[in-house]
Amino acid sequence: MPESTPPSAFTEFVVDVEPRLRHALAGAYGPDIGADAVADALAYAWEHWDRISAMENPAGYLYRVGQHKGLRWFRRPPQLPPPPDDRMPWVEPRLPEALASLSTQQRTAVVLVQGHGYTYREAADLMGGIGISTVSRHVERGMKKLRKALEVRVDA
Repeated sequence: MPESTPPSAFTEFVVDVEPRLRHALAGAYGPDIGADAVADALAYAWEHWDRISAMENPAGYLYRVGQHKGLRWFRRPPQLPPPPDDRMPWVEPRLPEALASLSTQQRTAVVLVQGHGYTYREAADLMGGIGISTVSRHVERGMKKLRKALEVRVDA
């Protein structure tokens, strides 16, 4: 980081962006690889702060950096951990396996939109600036696959 940039600007950026990157990359690669990918992406941001701080969508760019870093470790579908104790809400036991069967983009879109309540616009921006309609398709197809895998009927 250049000496002319106050450290507080980067710190504020990290406070804003880190949770969103963590949600997206953990959704894509699981919590362990996702955490490593977030750390790598933020380290990259620190090293290239002049360029990152001038970008229109730095979070989306860093998501792509994190994806690239995450692929180094990602050899198989993510193993999402079971709930740690009975204080957690009940989760369908087959959900982690069903989520792991989705494509990375579908899983990320479903986790962001359905799991964390992001809008399609927020998810699209975070996923590297892809289109809202693309996020919508990823969510729609991902949810369809999840319903089929979990044998959930949706009455129209």
